[in-house]
Amino acid sequence: VQLQASGGGLVQAGGSLRLSCVASGGTFRVYSIGWFRQAPGKEREFVAGIRRNGGTTHYADSLKGRFTISRDIPKSTTYLQMNSLKPEDTAIYYCAASSGIILSQLRIASSWEHWGQGTQVTVSS
Repeated sequence: VQLQASGGGLVQAGGSLRLSCVASGGTFRVYSIGWFRQAPGKEREFVAGIRRNGGTTHYADSLKGRFTISRDIPKSTTYLQMNSLKPEDTAIYYCAASSGIILSQLRIASSWEHWGQGTQVTVSS
């Protein structure tokens, strides 16, 4: 499966952005989709994930309540709605896919098999 992330940009603190991740070349519903982010000089960190079976969602504890992950199966697209953005949310955001990931692996970047190219999110103060 190939992943194409988009929707990043420059936004002021307190603003919102919605990222999209379009999957192609595979059967979308068999994949769990995750969002990660990586700021300069930092490791890639888990943001949110939506599991293939039942669409259950999971979030980094620090982002609960501000970020929402969702999916549109007919469009093979996963969204990350980001509200009340802060300068510390500035990073490159990546989407990832896995057909076999289990719950305990969800937050581990190396557990995901397929990655998109990333989209830059910059939040100004």
